[in-house]
Amino acid sequence: MPRPCRCRRIRCKPDTNYFKPRGIPLDALEEINLTLDELEAIRLADLMELYQEDAAKKMNVSRQTFGNIINSAHKKIADALLNAKALKIEGGVIERVG
Repeated sequence: MPRPCRCRRIRCKPDTNYFKPRGIPLDALEEINLTLDELEAIRLADLMELYQEDAAKKMNVSRQTFGNIINSAHKKIADALLNAKALKIEGGVIERVG
């Protein structure tokens, strides 16, 4: 039986929850779901340039879990950019802070 997911702390709340290629109708695009914890990992690691250990503490997860989250987020973003897919930001096992 797998361990239950621990709530991940997030501070960011995006102003918009969709990104898509310009000029292509949304209903013609494949959609990729980026969870809010993946977005928070991107913010901490790539925008704030925190080390994984420090970012993991802020999200209340282990360093390895943080690494898994950031890898998943990078893969989804690359897929959306390179294959012209819509990126929908929602969901995840989260706890909003601040």
